[in-house]
Amino acid sequence: MSTKLKPSIRVEGLRFSFGSHVVLDGVDLELWPGEVVCLLGPNGVGKTTLIESLLGILPKNEGSVELLGCDPRKAPSRFWAQVGLVQQNWSDHNKWRVKDHLEWIRAQLCTATDRVMTVRDALNRVGLVEKSTTRLSQLSGGQRRIVDFAAATMAYPQLLLLDEPSTGLDPQAKSRLHDLILEHTDKSASILMTTHDLAEAEHLADRLLIMSRGKIIADGTVPELRRRFNSGAEIMWTDTNGTRQVHVSQNPEEFVRRLMQEEITELSINRTSLESAYLNIMREESR
Repeated sequence: MSTKLKPSIRVEGLRFSFGSHVVLDGVDLELWPGEVVCLLGPNGVGKTTLIESLLGILPKNEGSVELLGCDPRKAPSRFWAQVGLVQQNWSDHNKWRVKDHLEWIRAQLCTATDRVMTVRDALNRVGLVEKSTTRLSQLSGGQRRIVDFAAATMAYPQLLLLDEPSTGLDPQAKSRLHDLILEHTDKSASILMTTHDLAEAEHLADRLLIMSRGKIIADGTVPELRRRFNSGAEIMWTDTNGTRQVHVSQNPEEFVRRLMQEEITELSINRTSLESAYLNIMREESR
C-alpha cells in the first residue's frame, strides 16, 4: 500500500471487556481509501462491538482507534459528516415519514458541511422516491435498510460503516445496494461492512477480515484465503491421447499456464469455494 496514503481506519491492540467477559482481544486492522473490507464471523464474536468502538460509543480498555486520522472520542461534531453509518437497529421516530426523517438528518449534516444532497436526490439515488411520504414504521425491513443507506451517504462521506446492511433485502434490492456500495468506493471512499453472506462478501470485498473470540484470525483477499485455507482447485483436461486427466493445485493459474503449452482439450477448473475456506478457518480456530 502506498506510503503517501493514510488509512481511513487504524486500530492497534484494541481491547474491550464487559466485566470479566473479553469481547475484543487485541484487534489490529487498517482500512485504506477506496477499499471495501467485509468483516465476517459467527454471531457474538465482537463484530458489532468493534463497529461501536470505532464510533467511540464504547470506551476502549486498551489500544488506539483512529478514523480519518482522528480519535473518534475527541472528534468535533462536524467531523461526523465524513462518516456514514448503517446500523442493524435504530431508535427513531417511526411515525415520521421517510422525507421527514431524511430532512431532519440533512439539517444536522448541513451544520457541518455545505455538500449535502437534497432529500429528493438521496431517494432518487436509491430508487425510493415513491416512498417519500410513507411512514418509517410502514416500510419493509429491506426498504428501511435502503433508506438508512440513503441517509448515511447524503453528505458524500469518506468512510462508511455498514453493520449487516443487506439483511432483509430481496435479490433486486440487494443488487441495487451492492451497486451503490461499489459506486461509493469509486469516489475513493472506504467501506467497512459486517455480513454473514459469503456470496455478498466475495462479490464486494477487496479484502476479508474473519473474527473469532474477539480477535481477527484471518485477513486477506478472497483468492488469498482460498489458497491458504483450502486443499486446492481441481483441474481437469483431456490430453493428446484422449485420456481424461485430473490434477489438484494450490496455484491453478500457474498450472494452467504450463498446461496450455500442450495440446489439450476440455479444460475445466473447479475452484474451492470461499465457504469451504471460511469453514476450514473456523474449524482450525475451534481446535
